[in-house]
Amino acid sequence: MNQLDKIAVLIPCYNESCTIEKVVSDWKSALPEAVIYVYDNNSTDGTGRLARQAGAVVRCEPLQGKGNVVRRMFREIDAMCYIMIDGDDTYPAHVARTMADQVLLHGADMVVGDRLSSTYFSQNKRPFHNFGNSLVRFFINSLFKTRIHDIMTGYRAFSYEFVKTFPVLSRGFEIETEMTIHAADKNMVIKNVIVEYRDRPLGSVSKLNTFSDGFKVLSTILRLYRDYRPLSFFGLLSLFLMLLSGLFFLPVLAEYIQTGLVPRFPTLIVCGFGATTALLSLFSGVILQTLVRKNRQDFEFHLMQAHWQYEHLLTNHLNGNAECDLP
Repeated sequence: MNQLDKIAVLIPCYNESCTIEKVVSDWKSALPEAVIYVYDNNSTDGTGRLARQAGAVVRCEPLQGKGNVVRRMFREIDAMCYIMIDGDDTYPAHVARTMADQVLLHGADMVVGDRLSSTYFSQNKRPFHNFGNSLVRFFINSLFKTRIHDIMTGYRAFSYEFVKTFPVLSRGFEIETEMTIHAADKNMVIKNVIVEYRDRPLGSVSKLNTFSDGFKVLSTILRLYRDYRPLSFFGLLSLFLMLLSGLFFLPVLAEYIQTGLVPRFPTLIVCGFGATTALLSLFSGVILQTLVRKNRQDFEFHLMQAHWQYEHLLTNHLNGNAECDLP
Protein backbone atom coordinates (compact mmCIF):
# COMPACT_ATOMS: atom_id res chain seq x y z
CA MET A 1 0.00 0.00 0.00
CA ASN A 2 1.27 3.48 -0.90
CA GLN A 3 2.13 6.01 1.77
CA LEU A 4 -0.41 8.72 2.44
CA ASP A 5 0.92 12.18 1.60
CA LYS A 6 -0.68 15.19 3.22
CA ILE A 7 -0.47 17.18 -0.03
CA ALA A 8 0.61 15.76 -3.38
CA VAL A 9 1.42 18.25 -6.14
CA LEU A 10 0.90 16.55 -9.50
CA ILE A 11 2.63 17.98 -12.56
CA PRO A 12 1.99 16.26 -15.92
CA CYS A 13 4.81 17.24 -18.30
CA TYR A 14 5.75 16.95 -21.93
CA ASN A 15 8.83 18.90 -23.08
CA GLU A 16 8.79 21.61 -20.40
CA SER A 17 12.56 21.94 -19.86
CA CYS A 18 12.35 25.75 -20.06
CA THR A 19 10.16 26.02 -16.97
CA ILE A 20 10.06 22.80 -14.95
CA GLU A 21 12.92 23.64 -12.57
CA LYS A 22 11.33 26.97 -11.63
CA VAL A 23 7.91 25.35 -11.21
CA VAL A 24 9.24 22.66 -8.86
CA SER A 25 11.25 25.22 -6.88
CA ASP A 26 8.27 27.59 -6.54
CA TRP A 27 5.98 24.84 -5.29
CA LYS A 28 8.52 23.48 -2.83
CA SER A 29 8.72 26.98 -1.35
CA ALA A 30 4.95 27.51 -1.32
CA LEU A 31 4.13 24.10 0.18
CA PRO A 32 7.17 22.74 2.05
CA GLU A 33 5.20 19.76 3.40
CA ALA A 34 4.01 18.68 -0.07
CA VAL A 35 5.51 15.94 -2.22
CA ILE A 36 6.09 17.18 -5.76
CA TYR A 37 5.41 14.53 -8.41
CA VAL A 38 6.42 15.16 -12.02
CA TYR A 39 5.04 12.68 -14.54
CA ASP A 40 7.14 12.77 -17.69
CA ASN A 41 5.06 11.96 -20.77
CA ASN A 42 7.83 10.93 -23.23
CA SER A 43 9.72 14.23 -23.13
CA THR A 44 12.75 14.51 -25.41
CA ASP A 45 14.30 17.64 -23.92
CA GLY A 46 15.44 16.37 -20.52
CA THR A 47 12.38 17.53 -18.59
CA GLY A 48 12.47 14.51 -16.25
CA ARG A 49 16.16 14.92 -15.45
CA LEU A 50 15.77 18.62 -14.67
CA ALA A 51 12.74 17.98 -12.47
CA ARG A 52 14.64 15.33 -10.50
CA GLN A 53 17.55 17.71 -10.00
CA ALA A 54 15.12 20.32 -8.68
CA GLY A 55 13.87 17.88 -6.03
CA ALA A 56 10.76 16.36 -7.55
CA VAL A 57 9.74 12.70 -7.55
CA VAL A 58 9.81 11.83 -11.26
CA ARG A 59 7.76 9.05 -12.82
CA CYS A 60 6.98 8.20 -16.44
CA GLU A 61 3.83 7.60 -18.45
CA PRO A 62 4.53 5.95 -21.84
CA LEU A 63 1.04 6.49 -23.28
CA GLN A 64 0.94 9.93 -24.87
CA GLY A 65 -1.74 12.37 -23.77
CA LYS A 66 -2.66 14.33 -20.65
CA GLY A 67 -5.63 12.09 -19.90
CA ASN A 68 -3.36 9.05 -19.83
CA VAL A 69 -0.99 10.84 -17.44
CA VAL A 70 -3.83 11.83 -15.09
CA ARG A 71 -5.09 8.24 -15.05
CA ARG A 72 -1.72 6.96 -13.87
CA MET A 73 -1.22 9.77 -11.32
CA PHE A 74 -4.62 9.21 -9.74
CA ARG A 75 -4.07 5.46 -9.62
CA GLU A 76 -0.58 5.50 -8.11
CA ILE A 77 -0.69 8.29 -5.49
CA ASP A 78 -2.55 8.43 -2.18
CA ALA A 79 -2.91 11.83 -0.52
CA MET A 80 -5.20 13.84 1.72
CA CYS A 81 -5.18 16.61 -0.88
CA TYR A 82 -4.06 16.62 -4.49
CA ILE A 83 -3.10 19.74 -6.41
CA MET A 84 -2.68 19.40 -10.16
CA ILE A 85 -0.87 22.06 -12.18
CA ASP A 86 0.80 22.37 -15.56
CA GLY A 87 4.57 22.48 -15.88
CA ASP A 88 4.62 25.61 -18.04
CA ASP A 89 4.89 28.19 -15.21
CA THR A 90 1.61 29.89 -16.08
CA TYR A 91 0.02 29.44 -12.65
CA PRO A 92 1.08 31.09 -9.37
CA ALA A 93 2.18 28.88 -6.48
CA HIS A 94 1.24 31.38 -3.76
CA VAL A 95 -2.48 30.49 -4.10
CA ALA A 96 -1.74 26.82 -3.34
CA ARG A 97 -2.35 27.14 0.40
CA THR A 98 -5.81 28.61 -0.17
CA MET A 99 -6.73 25.82 -2.57
CA ALA A 100 -5.41 23.09 -0.28
CA ASP A 101 -7.32 24.53 2.69
CA GLN A 102 -10.55 24.34 0.69
CA VAL A 103 -10.03 20.57 0.50
CA LEU A 104 -8.44 19.87 3.88
CA LEU A 105 -10.49 22.24 6.06
CA HIS A 106 -13.69 23.05 4.17
CA GLY A 107 -14.66 19.73 2.59
CA ALA A 108 -14.31 20.63 -1.09
CA ASP A 109 -14.04 17.74 -3.54
CA MET A 110 -12.71 19.83 -6.42
CA VAL A 111 -11.28 23.35 -6.33
CA VAL A 112 -11.07 25.15 -9.67
CA GLY A 113 -8.28 27.65 -10.24
CA ASP A 114 -10.29 30.34 -12.03
CA ARG A 115 -8.13 32.16 -14.61
CA LEU A 116 -10.97 33.67 -16.60
CA SER A 117 -12.03 36.01 -13.79
CA SER A 118 -8.55 37.52 -13.51
CA THR A 119 -5.77 38.00 -16.08
CA TYR A 120 -6.34 35.24 -18.64
CA PHE A 121 -7.87 37.29 -21.43
CA SER A 122 -5.17 39.96 -21.25
CA GLN A 123 -2.23 37.54 -20.85
CA ASN A 124 -3.16 34.83 -23.34
CA LYS A 125 -1.98 35.76 -26.83
CA ARG A 126 -4.12 33.26 -28.74
CA PRO A 127 -7.56 34.84 -29.33
CA PHE A 128 -9.21 31.57 -30.38
CA HIS A 129 -8.21 30.10 -27.00
CA ASN A 130 -10.03 32.99 -25.30
CA PHE A 131 -13.14 32.42 -27.40
CA GLY A 132 -12.97 28.64 -26.93
CA ASN A 133 -12.71 28.88 -23.14
CA SER A 134 -15.72 31.18 -22.98
CA LEU A 135 -17.71 28.92 -25.32
CA VAL A 136 -16.93 25.78 -23.33
CA ARG A 137 -17.83 27.52 -20.06
CA PHE A 138 -21.17 28.62 -21.54
CA PHE A 139 -22.04 25.13 -22.80
CA ILE A 140 -21.11 23.33 -19.57
CA ASN A 141 -22.90 25.75 -17.26
CA SER A 142 -26.00 25.80 -19.50
CA LEU A 143 -26.27 22.06 -20.13
CA PHE A 144 -25.34 20.87 -16.63
CA LYS A 145 -26.79 23.77 -14.58
CA THR A 146 -23.50 24.63 -12.86
CA ARG A 147 -21.68 27.85 -11.97
CA ILE A 148 -18.10 26.86 -12.65
CA HIS A 149 -16.02 29.85 -13.71
CA ASP A 150 -13.21 28.12 -15.63
CA ILE A 151 -13.74 24.74 -17.26
CA MET A 152 -10.40 24.26 -19.04
CA THR A 153 -8.02 25.35 -16.28
CA GLY A 154 -5.13 23.03 -15.51
CA TYR A 155 -4.92 24.33 -11.92
CA ARG A 156 -7.11 22.24 -9.61
CA ALA A 157 -7.19 20.69 -6.16
CA PHE A 158 -8.97 17.43 -5.33
CA SER A 159 -10.02 15.34 -2.37
CA TYR A 160 -9.01 11.71 -1.96
CA GLU A 161 -12.62 10.61 -2.59
CA PHE A 162 -12.79 12.48 -5.89
CA VAL A 163 -9.51 11.07 -7.19
CA LYS A 164 -10.30 7.47 -6.29
CA THR A 165 -13.83 7.49 -7.74
CA PHE A 166 -13.17 9.41 -10.96
CA PRO A 167 -13.13 7.10 -14.01
CA VAL A 168 -10.66 8.64 -16.47
CA LEU A 169 -11.85 7.97 -20.02
CA SER A 170 -10.25 10.82 -21.98
CA ARG A 171 -6.76 10.48 -23.40
CA GLY A 172 -5.88 14.11 -24.12
CA PHE A 173 -6.76 17.66 -23.15
CA GLU A 174 -10.46 16.81 -22.85
CA ILE A 175 -9.66 15.55 -19.35
CA GLU A 176 -10.45 18.93 -17.72
CA THR A 177 -13.92 18.93 -19.26
CA GLU A 178 -14.49 15.34 -18.14
CA MET A 179 -13.43 16.09 -14.55
CA THR A 180 -15.69 19.13 -14.40
CA ILE A 181 -18.78 17.34 -15.69
CA HIS A 182 -18.15 14.33 -13.44
CA ALA A 183 -17.96 16.55 -10.34
CA ALA A 184 -21.10 18.45 -11.32
CA ASP A 185 -23.11 15.34 -12.17
CA LYS A 186 -22.12 13.46 -9.00
CA ASN A 187 -23.14 16.37 -6.75
CA MET A 188 -19.62 16.92 -5.42
CA VAL A 189 -18.59 20.09 -3.61
CA ILE A 190 -16.95 22.44 -6.13
CA LYS A 191 -15.21 25.67 -5.16
CA ASN A 192 -13.84 28.44 -7.39
CA VAL A 193 -10.64 30.25 -6.41
CA ILE A 194 -9.51 33.17 -8.55
CA VAL A 195 -5.88 32.80 -9.67
CA GLU A 196 -3.66 35.01 -11.74
CA TYR A 197 -2.56 33.69 -15.10
CA ARG A 198 0.63 34.60 -16.93
CA ASP A 199 1.49 33.67 -20.48
CA ARG A 200 4.17 31.10 -21.21
CA PRO A 201 7.74 32.44 -21.06
CA LEU A 202 9.78 32.83 -24.22
CA GLY A 203 10.85 29.46 -25.59
CA SER A 204 7.98 27.52 -24.04
CA VAL A 205 5.47 26.18 -26.58
CA SER A 206 1.86 25.18 -25.92
CA LYS A 207 0.97 21.57 -26.77
CA LEU A 208 -2.72 22.44 -27.18
CA ASN A 209 -3.92 22.71 -30.78
CA THR A 210 -6.64 25.34 -30.94
CA PHE A 211 -8.83 23.66 -33.56
CA SER A 212 -8.26 19.90 -33.29
CA ASP A 213 -8.21 19.85 -29.48
CA GLY A 214 -11.06 22.36 -29.39
CA PHE A 215 -13.15 20.05 -31.56
CA LYS A 216 -12.32 17.13 -29.24
CA VAL A 217 -13.45 19.17 -26.23
CA LEU A 218 -16.78 20.10 -27.87
CA SER A 219 -17.27 16.47 -28.93
CA THR A 220 -16.59 15.40 -25.35
CA ILE A 221 -19.22 17.84 -24.05
CA LEU A 222 -21.81 16.43 -26.46
CA ARG A 223 -20.86 12.83 -25.62
CA LEU A 224 -20.97 13.42 -21.87
CA TYR A 225 -24.29 15.28 -22.15
CA ARG A 226 -25.68 12.21 -23.92
CA ASP A 227 -24.21 9.88 -21.28
CA TYR A 228 -25.09 11.92 -18.17
CA ARG A 229 -28.40 13.47 -19.34
CA PRO A 230 -29.86 10.88 -21.75
CA LEU A 231 -33.50 11.85 -21.21
CA SER A 232 -32.78 15.49 -22.10
CA PHE A 233 -30.52 14.53 -25.03
CA PHE A 234 -32.86 11.98 -26.61
CA GLY A 235 -35.91 14.01 -25.63
CA LEU A 236 -34.62 16.98 -27.63
CA LEU A 237 -33.76 14.66 -30.53
CA SER A 238 -37.27 13.20 -30.33
CA LEU A 239 -38.84 16.65 -30.33
CA PHE A 240 -36.79 17.70 -33.36
CA LEU A 241 -37.76 14.57 -35.33
CA MET A 242 -41.42 14.92 -34.40
CA LEU A 243 -41.53 18.57 -35.44
CA LEU A 244 -39.73 17.78 -38.70
CA SER A 245 -42.16 14.95 -39.44
CA GLY A 246 -45.12 17.16 -38.59
CA LEU A 247 -43.82 19.94 -40.87
CA PHE A 248 -43.78 17.60 -43.88
CA PHE A 249 -47.01 15.85 -42.87
CA LEU A 250 -49.20 18.99 -42.67
CA PRO A 251 -49.30 19.64 -46.46
CA VAL A 252 -50.18 15.98 -47.04
CA LEU A 253 -52.96 16.20 -44.45
CA ALA A 254 -54.29 19.46 -45.90
CA GLU A 255 -54.38 17.96 -49.39
CA TYR A 256 -56.22 14.89 -48.11
CA ILE A 257 -58.84 17.06 -46.37
CA GLN A 258 -59.43 19.05 -49.57
CA THR A 259 -59.45 16.23 -52.14
CA GLY A 260 -59.74 12.98 -50.18
CA LEU A 261 -56.60 11.77 -51.93
CA VAL A 262 -53.01 11.16 -50.84
CA PRO A 263 -50.91 11.57 -53.99
CA ARG A 264 -47.60 11.94 -52.08
CA PHE A 265 -47.32 8.55 -50.44
CA PRO A 266 -43.50 8.63 -50.19
CA THR A 267 -43.70 11.81 -48.09
CA LEU A 268 -46.37 10.22 -45.88
CA ILE A 269 -44.24 7.09 -45.39
CA VAL A 270 -41.14 9.12 -44.50
CA CYS A 271 -43.19 11.14 -42.01
CA GLY A 272 -44.38 7.90 -40.43
CA PHE A 273 -40.84 6.63 -40.10
CA GLY A 274 -39.77 9.98 -38.65
CA ALA A 275 -42.52 9.94 -36.03
CA THR A 276 -41.69 6.33 -35.14
CA THR A 277 -38.00 7.20 -34.77
CA ALA A 278 -38.95 10.14 -32.53
CA LEU A 279 -40.94 7.85 -30.24
CA LEU A 280 -38.09 5.30 -30.16
CA SER A 281 -35.67 8.09 -29.26
CA LEU A 282 -37.91 9.26 -26.42
CA PHE A 283 -38.30 5.78 -24.93
CA SER A 284 -34.54 5.19 -25.31
CA GLY A 285 -33.96 8.31 -23.25
CA VAL A 286 -36.37 7.09 -20.55
CA ILE A 287 -34.65 3.69 -20.32
CA LEU A 288 -31.14 5.17 -20.31
CA GLN A 289 -32.15 7.70 -17.64
CA THR A 290 -33.12 4.78 -15.41
CA LEU A 291 -29.69 3.23 -15.98
CA VAL A 292 -28.02 6.56 -15.15
CA ARG A 293 -29.96 6.67 -11.88
CA LYS A 294 -28.77 3.15 -11.06
CA ASN A 295 -25.21 4.22 -11.92
CA ARG A 296 -25.49 7.12 -9.47
CA GLN A 297 -26.65 4.75 -6.74
CA ASP A 298 -23.65 2.50 -7.43
CA PHE A 299 -21.37 5.55 -7.41
CA GLU A 300 -22.56 6.53 -3.93
CA PHE A 301 -21.60 3.08 -2.72
CA HIS A 302 -18.14 3.37 -4.34
CA LEU A 303 -17.81 6.82 -2.76
CA MET A 304 -18.46 5.33 0.68
CA GLN A 305 -15.87 2.62 -0.01
CA ALA A 306 -13.33 5.29 -0.99
CA HIS A 307 -14.10 7.20 2.22
CA TRP A 308 -13.60 4.08 4.35
CA GLN A 309 -10.32 3.40 2.56
CA TYR A 310 -9.23 6.99 3.19
CA GLU A 311 -10.08 6.70 6.88
CA HIS A 312 -8.05 3.48 7.08
CA LEU A 313 -5.04 5.10 5.37
CA LEU A 314 -5.33 8.17 7.58
CA THR A 315 -5.44 6.05 10.74
CA ASN A 316 -2.35 4.11 9.67
CA HIS A 317 -0.62 7.37 8.75
CA LEU A 318 -1.35 8.95 12.14
CA ASN A 319 -0.36 5.80 14.02
CA GLY A 320 2.87 5.63 12.05
CA ASN A 321 3.69 9.23 12.88
CA ALA A 322 2.88 8.63 16.57
CA GLU A 323 5.31 5.69 16.65
CA CYS A 324 8.02 7.85 15.08
CA ASP A 325 7.48 10.46 17.80
CA LEU A 326 8.00 7.97 20.63
CA PRO A 327 11.33 8.35 22.50
